[in-house]
Amino acid sequence: MIHITLPDGSQREFPGPVTVAEVAASIGSGLAKAALGGKIAGKVVDTSHLITADSPLSIVTAKDADGLDLIRHSTAHLLAYAVKELFPDAQVTIGPVIEHGFFYDFSYKRPFTPDDLVAIEKKMIELSNKDEAVVRRVLPRDEAVAYFKGMGEHYKAEIIASIPSNEDVSLYREGAFEDLCRGPHVPSTGKLKHFKLMKVAGAYWRGDHRNEMLQRVYGTAWATKDELQQHLTMLEEAEKRDHRKLGRELDLFHIDEHSPGTVFWHPKGWTLWQEVEQYMRRVYRDNGYQEVKGPQILDQSLWEKTGHWDKYRENMFVTESEKRDYALKPMNCPGHIIIFKQGIKSYRDLPLRFGEFGQCHRNEPSGGLHGIMRVRAFTQDDGHIFCTEDQIQAEVVAFTTLLQKVYRDFGFTDIIYKLSTRPDKRIGTEESWDRAENALAEGLRASNCDFEYLPGEGAFYGPKIEYTLKDALGRPWQCGTIQVDPNLPERLDAEFVGDDGVRHRPIMLHRAIVGSLERFIGILIEQHAGALPVWLAPVQVDVLNITDSQADYVQDVANLLRNQGLRVAIDLRNEKITYKIREHSMQKTPYILVAGDKEKSAGTVSVRARGNKDLGVMPIADFLKLIQLDVQTKV
Repeated sequence: MIHITLPDGSQREFPGPVTVAEVAASIGSGLAKAALGGKIAGKVVDTSHLITADSPLSIVTAKDADGLDLIRHSTAHLLAYAVKELFPDAQVTIGPVIEHGFFYDFSYKRPFTPDDLVAIEKKMIELSNKDEAVVRRVLPRDEAVAYFKGMGEHYKAEIIASIPSNEDVSLYREGAFEDLCRGPHVPSTGKLKHFKLMKVAGAYWRGDHRNEMLQRVYGTAWATKDELQQHLTMLEEAEKRDHRKLGRELDLFHIDEHSPGTVFWHPKGWTLWQEVEQYMRRVYRDNGYQEVKGPQILDQSLWEKTGHWDKYRENMFVTESEKRDYALKPMNCPGHIIIFKQGIKSYRDLPLRFGEFGQCHRNEPSGGLHGIMRVRAFTQDDGHIFCTEDQIQAEVVAFTTLLQKVYRDFGFTDIIYKLSTRPDKRIGTEESWDRAENALAEGLRASNCDFEYLPGEGAFYGPKIEYTLKDALGRPWQCGTIQVDPNLPERLDAEFVGDDGVRHRPIMLHRAIVGSLERFIGILIEQHAGALPVWLAPVQVDVLNITDSQADYVQDVANLLRNQGLRVAIDLRNEKITYKIREHSMQKTPYILVAGDKEKSAGTVSVRARGNKDLGVMPIADFLKLIQLDVQTKV
């Protein structure tokens, strides 16, 4: 007899081996119809999987996260099936699940066009409607290689040939299409209803630029029609908010081919940058950080000591002078240790907090660059705290409280907290890992933060907390972090004198709140759709005249506001006032002030707030109070 234990603790008994589908059917016809797979001891399996011994089992449906992965994985195969039906000469390569969807890479004699994507999607719908069974079979490796070579699928044959010869491989067939895959998959193509092909892009075979350029078709798939539509709507909104598009429209910055992966900041964009940097500088000052500045170029020998020269060399920009090799720094940490080592440090000096707006350079692949979100030259709000083990928890509490305030001021209130713990390959004792992980966890608990563990995701030298904010569209952005590191102080021989008179190694806490300023500003632009809060807006007030007779008055109003610390622009062009208002509204300026003869004679202004809100006519002093309150409260 086979005993199956269900999630509610109940058991079902079967006279012999039983499939997942049969267990689902024994529970009810509705569940049998909804079943996409099963989960046994944490592993997802096909509904055709045969259970031969007593086992716990949960039935996976489209309502489960595992079910959504099954749908997306199987839809990738449906895409390949459709491509082979329409373009028999195309060769299929790999097709994994990614966030929100999937992709599949193909080798074909010509680029796929937008019309091709329409045809492929139409064919996918047709194949889905056929509701063909998805059937698994297993072949010895060499037999599978020969099978795919015989079909002319040389990429698949190459993948299989890299598998050890003594292993079997699994294949999945749906109708006329059979593909190499570990699985699992949905039981039939009819389970795949809610999908959309998004775009086609180039991708090198196995990610190596020396190999053939393949065509990568991206798609998204969801459990329900409503979820698919919500996602497509979100993508439309994201496109409107794209920081690259808004950066051009609002004249903030541009990326130029003369320096790929770096940012050319325009006056308005640099004003925004300075507001963010100066805000963070005040955060440093008010929370016990001493601002420092390290050099951009450091000798190769230092990077050898830290381990970066061996493990990170390909991502570093290097240079040479007088027969010495140097590297542009990819991070600020070693420089801060060098500063720490100047002079004797006592336990009374700890915790010692250094902060730097340090520009770093990393030789990112050109294909990975993305506006100002992913660049080769960036500035971090980088901080390092030198402390003892006993001080870690208190520093985590203080840092978490500070980070929450900063995010709140920038308009983010939804934060996800994750604690990455010890990996398999690590240095240090189990006891030191226990203390470090416990200090981080207790720091989060003391801050009333719900968090999840990421087992094995810590660095080889220490655990870390990741702080991920969610934007207005619900997209996650991992920006903040605090990382325990006893390793670099050891490698670079940092010490302090303890209360026992003996020299000890400090713990180094790497911490960042916004991370890369470039990336964070990109996130800010998209969060606010370019309509930045008054305190951040590059231009806070536009002052417009109706006719030339108000030009002097507009200048006086602008000067008065500037003297109060506001960022003001004036527009004295000989254009219709409706045209000027519309143009400045497109620039998303928080306030537009209009002055005609009546306003000039009364010492007032007509006030329009962003979003085409007419606030009426008011004395300049009243407007000043209004906008100063906005700046003060960071609305």
